[in-house]
Amino acid sequence: MNNKQYPVHGAGLGLRRAMVRSLADQPADPVNFWEVAPENWMGVGGYYGNKFRELTEQFPFICHGLSLSIGSPSPLDEAFLQRLKRFLKEHHIRYYSEHLSYCSDDGHLYDLMPIPFTQEAVHYVAGRINRVQDILGQRIAMENVSYYAAPGKQMEEIDFLNAVLQEADCDLLLDVNNIYVNSINHHYDAEAFLSQLPAERIRYIHIAGHYNEAEDLIVDTHGADVIDPVWQLLDKTYQHFGVIPALLERDFNLPPLAELLGEVAMIQSIQSKWLDQAGECLQHG
Repeated sequence: MNNKQYPVHGAGLGLRRAMVRSLADQPADPVNFWEVAPENWMGVGGYYGNKFRELTEQFPFICHGLSLSIGSPSPLDEAFLQRLKRFLKEHHIRYYSEHLSYCSDDGHLYDLMPIPFTQEAVHYVAGRINRVQDILGQRIAMENVSYYAAPGKQMEEIDFLNAVLQEADCDLLLDVNNIYVNSINHHYDAEAFLSQLPAERIRYIHIAGHYNEAEDLIVDTHGADVIDPVWQLLDKTYQHFGVIPALLERDFNLPPLAELLGEVAMIQSIQSKWLDQAGECLQHG
């Protein structure tokens, strides 16, 4: 697969404000790129604003949004998109992604709500994604999200996701943990889901931890270590698609930075395994 399709390379980490002071004391050498929610950094000044500027000058950065609410019945916040466009340019952000969900309807809901899996919703969401891409002047990626109910479902999740990507002609942020979570909660085969994704649209990967509420109910929290079955699914992802940049998300219950860097190194070890195998194949080809 052509590396030019990826905005970054290697293994990344989601930057949280609580990490900034730790980074001054501990080299983050394993981290090839960083990701932030732009809403958390737009307009920030003082110590954190200066440190953020230093980091964006040293490392490649990606933005993963929280408030676009692409499936909302409310109009797109085009004033926000103009501010976002300036922020992306100002900090030389390599890429922008968002959730294929919604989080507002005349006010923020503080959760990611599932878009109905219907053809009507495909057309509606694709039109809004096109408008966002026009305003920003760039392609964006939509993330496959975790969901716990499917109101008004008329299509399978994989068919809905692929239809939106196709009609909007946008890219995919592949969240491996969300596939695992949904495969348990909705009783489908995670590898079969993976195999139906459009390889040419994948721009990078998210991996994260979750919480086991019950034997058949997993909650996507980003508040725990990545578990072995999710690491194994990342391995299967690379077996299927080749090596793609991947980022560790951790939103709360933050451990010491050294522990997070250990999980980033785990991503790199899986990447190295498949890069080595690809190299051997070329040598013996």
